[in-house]
Order: sequence, then C-alpha cells, then structure tokens
Amino acid sequence: MLRRLAALFEPFVLALLGTVLLATILPARGMWAGVAEWAARVGIVLLFFLHGAKLSRQAIVAGMRNWRLHAAVLASTFVLFPILGLVLARAPGLPGPLAAGMLFLTLLPSTVQSSIAFTAIARGNVAAAVCSASFSNLLGIVLTPALVALLMQQGSGGVGLASVEAIILQLLMPFVAGHVLGPWIGGFVARQKLLLSLVDRGSILLVVYVAFGAAVVEGLWHRLSPVDLGIILMLCFALLAIVLMATWGAARVLGLAREDAIVLVFCGSKKSLASGVPMAGVLFSAGQVGIVLLPVMLFHQIQLIACAMIARRYANASQADVRPVGEMVNAAQG
Repeated sequence: MLRRLAALFEPFVLALLGTVLLATILPARGMWAGVAEWAARVGIVLLFFLHGAKLSRQAIVAGMRNWRLHAAVLASTFVLFPILGLVLARAPGLPGPLAAGMLFLTLLPSTVQSSIAFTAIARGNVAAAVCSASFSNLLGIVLTPALVALLMQQGSGGVGLASVEAIILQLLMPFVAGHVLGPWIGGFVARQKLLLSLVDRGSILLVVYVAFGAAVVEGLWHRLSPVDLGIILMLCFALLAIVLMATWGAARVLGLAREDAIVLVFCGSKKSLASGVPMAGVLFSAGQVGIVLLPVMLFHQIQLIACAMIARRYANASQADVRPVGEMVNAAQG
C-alpha cells in the first residue's frame, strides 16, 4: 500500500501539478507570454532533435524481424485507441473541449521510457519493447497529426496549413536532422542521460505552463467543473482497462511467447505525454491547449500506477502465460 501511495507522488507528477498551479496563480501575460511561448518552441525543437539523434538504426532493422508483435502494438496504438476515442468523446455531459482532449489522447504514440522500464520489470522482451516503442514514436510524428486532421475536423478546427508547417519545422525536421547526425553524435547524446532528462521534462513543463497559463487567461477554471473532472477520470480508467484486456486477449490469440506478450501489453496500452504535450502545442491554438492536455495528463498518471502494479505481478508470477493482466483488470473491476 505504501508503495502504491508513493507512486502517486512521483517527482515529475509533482512537478506537473506545481506547473499547473503556477500557471493558475501567475500565468504569463503580455510580452512575457510571447517570451515563454518562444522558449517552449525552442524546447520542442531540441527535444525532437535529441530523440532523433539517439534513435538507433540497428534497432529499427532488428525490430522489423518480429513483425507480428510490432504490427499488433501499432494496431492497438493507432487503430484500437482511436476507435475507442471516437466512442468515449461522445460521452454524455462531456464538454466539447474535453471531448477533443479525450480523442486527442487516443491518437498519440506509445511511451518509450516507461514502456521499456515496465517490460524490464516484468521480465519481458526488452529489445522488442525498445523497437516497438521507437517505431510508435517515429510513426506518431506523421500519424498523430494525420489522425487529428482526419478525425478532429469538427470542434478543433482541424489541421490547417499553418499547423502543417509548424509540424514540419518544429517536429519532423529536427527529428530527421538529429537522426541523420546520429552516427556522429548519437553515442554522445545517449550517454548524456541527465541532459536528455532535463530537456525531456523541462520542455514538457514549459509547454504545460504556457498552455495552462493561456487557458487560465481564457477562463479555464470557470468553464471546468468538478463533475467534468470526474467524467474524464472515469473515461480514462475505462479506456485503460479496455485496452489492457484487449492487448492481453490479442497476445493469447496470436500465440505470443510470454516475453513478447508482455511487450504487447505495456507498449500497446500506453500513451506518450512527452509526445502529446509538444504536439498539442503545435496543433491547437493557445487557448485550447490547456484543456486539451488535461485528459492526457490524467491518463499518464493512471497508466503509470496501473502498469507498475501489473509489472510487479508479472515479475512475481510463476506461470508461463499472460494471466496476471487478466487477473489485475478483473480485480480492479470487481
């Protein structure tokens, strides 16, 4: 129980909450809003450049061999999740901006760090997890904006020419540039774990501050009620439970080895806050970003706690199958 409570107070989660509080009390206004937005854009460019530089081409080539597993992970991330998002976004009583945020959440790629970490804890196929998570994030740079343009035309304004240009300049080009320079700087970047962590988390916190500050100025907390927050929390719990059961069942149907089944469960059930925050900053207007990101932030914390519990069950399980996930979800529903 104490470990579960400690998970709620993970330092980055506290930093996120502190950033939202700071943006609520002291949002950037006037000239400082422009400065903060410029700094956030620089952080996004640097973030994607470094991720491109550290992506191993060998991992991409090796990952192509286990195509059934990776296809299943991608199907969960970019097919199953969006279908569920279209359904959940129509939940009764859910305001339009939060419905857009709920749908946007389901269009994001999978996480990288936590997917790999939980796979390792659960004694799964770590190499395959690295490949699946990397593929998901690589494809997400293109697929997430494309899905936003396809599925979010109403209520979010779709993706216009300015957004396409921003995606290319702030996300795609830095990522490609970093990957091209990878043979020369990739090893150095990979060794700078502190630098990567600071850029990862610092850029996310900066974008969250700018987004929530703009939303507060637009009257975010006057438009959002405790009932709205309760609805979003319930939808996030339901979304994660459904996808966990679906990936668990798919692993059994596909006859995956236990180590690969663990990869499908963890990589196929996650959504990336690290990708979602900068993408939202590019795809949505300043007044929309804060409320659109709210479901992403809530789901992020829920998935960390739930998957940490499941990973420990896997690690302690003596059975050579994937029953721990089914047992965990059934226990949670009961």
